[in-house]
Amino acid sequence: MDKYQILINILDQIIKSAPVEYSKKYPQKSENLDIEKFNQARARSYIHLYLLVNFGILDFKEREHFISDGSYDGGIDAYYIDDITKTVFLIQSKFRNNDSNIENKEISLEEILKMDINEILDGETQDENGNEYNGKVKQLQREISKIENIGRYSYQVIILANLNNIGRKDLTKITGGYNTKIINHQNCYNELVFPVITGTFYKASDLSINIDLSNKNAGSKISYTVQTKKGDSEITVLFIPTLELARIMYNYKNSILKYNPRSYLGHEGKNVNNSIRETILDNNTNEFALFNNGVTMLSDETYINEKIGQKNKAQLIVKNPQIINGGQTSFTLSKIYEENINENLEDIFQGKEVLLKVITLLDNNNHQDKVELINSISNATNQQTPVINADKLANDQFQIDLQNIIFEVFGYLYERKRGEFSDGIYNNYINENKIIERNLLFKMYNCVNSSINKARQKKLIFSHNDSIQEMQKDRKLEKSIFAFLIFRKISRSKIPNLKFDHITYAKIKVMTELYLPEKINDFEEVVNKNYENFSFKWDKFIYEYKIKSGIEKGVYDSKTGYFKDKFKVNYLAWFNSSNFENDYIEYFT
Repeated sequence: MDKYQILINILDQIIKSAPVEYSKKYPQKSENLDIEKFNQARARSYIHLYLLVNFGILDFKEREHFISDGSYDGGIDAYYIDDITKTVFLIQSKFRNNDSNIENKEISLEEILKMDINEILDGETQDENGNEYNGKVKQLQREISKIENIGRYSYQVIILANLNNIGRKDLTKITGGYNTKIINHQNCYNELVFPVITGTFYKASDLSINIDLSNKNAGSKISYTVQTKKGDSEITVLFIPTLELARIMYNYKNSILKYNPRSYLGHEGKNVNNSIRETILDNNTNEFALFNNGVTMLSDETYINEKIGQKNKAQLIVKNPQIINGGQTSFTLSKIYEENINENLEDIFQGKEVLLKVITLLDNNNHQDKVELINSISNATNQQTPVINADKLANDQFQIDLQNIIFEVFGYLYERKRGEFSDGIYNNYINENKIIERNLLFKMYNCVNSSINKARQKKLIFSHNDSIQEMQKDRKLEKSIFAFLIFRKISRSKIPNLKFDHITYAKIKVMTELYLPEKINDFEEVVNKNYENFSFKWDKFIYEYKIKSGIEKGVYDSKTGYFKDKFKVNYLAWFNSSNFENDYIEYFT
């Protein structure tokens, strides 16, 4: 499964989510389905993906509203009017049906020239050939005409296709003088695919939370200012409905956990997750407020308004919110919300509240001070599921850069934060075998680039000193990924009593040295093709060395009645000696 296959998985899941009334445009895949119709559905889903990631439109019908692709669309496949940035986006998309074309095939300039942007924005109802624009294009014209202060809005053209060797000025001329952005295949993977599988595709700016005042005797909140070495902060403490927190996490997912040392803990902390779930689902009363430790949220600005024209209601507004403690609580609530989204959510969450502590960073001009303060708060407050030391490194720039390179170059998913790919697994976008656990990567790196002794050490993530640039020299990172594939192959084998001891690490090291192909795209095929034959030879190689090393005095076996030879071989000394490389090269070649 490569990056293109992950993209296809996402598009196919979008098709599956289409309501039944859209079944003609988005048919479910079947043996009798016309492949051309399904490819057309994927092409439309590609536009859905862009709208989902860039504008956070979760509802299929709402996204479909903005897709104008079809006959007489004036070259505009979709649009979006963003009232926050005061921008009208006009989208032209060319989806490619295989991984080679999506990387290499470009959109023609003639296709871009077919975009009748000026004509449509000028209110023309027909193209130059006298054909009436379709209903969606006229819908775009109506919606633009209703915008107040339209003079404050700008226009941006989005090209979802490859287009190389053309300067920005020339491109602007071709699109009629409008600012234009190209989303090529690499941008597609980095800006659309990766954010979706990590659940970080939409950033919350101003967040509105409704508060119930009916049972609050002393008002909605407690607030006070705290002085720290890194600047002043204001702490606001209040109870909010669990439904509100569930809705927030459902909408924003991991993007609201940027500073949290962990992402979704879908595969860890299950006891805590189940306890949270049971407290919500099995009670009609508010035990949740007693049992749960609550959620800590960061904010750049915080406002509470108790005068909103509704009895016993108030509204909390937070700017650029980030949850740094209580991610598990929020995640579990969001899953309950998602599983019951078509039911009466009020019945499930009614009267159940959670403690929310909002920390507003008042002096946030110094970015480094802000990050250090956030890390200190995060480390101190994450206690419900212990934060291991490796979690604290998850947001280091080195870890972020390494993750980006491994996905961009190899198409694999380096898990720098525990649970960050749970959303992708849950939605069937990715398979777990594409994920590389962070400590395992450094074991493989040391195995093939340093020593077997070091590969067997624990917590290698802390002792790693090589920079990203050093890791890319002499194919070091390539060897590490190839070694990971061998490790994965061994893990799947049915060898009785399999142990990942020093002999197994030596096996990985030797196979990497002997079979590492020139092309990255050949890695999996080479491992699968050569593994069985190599393993057979490897066992003979180890056995013959054992014979050469000599036999200790025989030990009598009372069950068989024979003397059993006892071999005493110091394999580790051999693996770390200068002779080992000569021995395996001589044997295998």
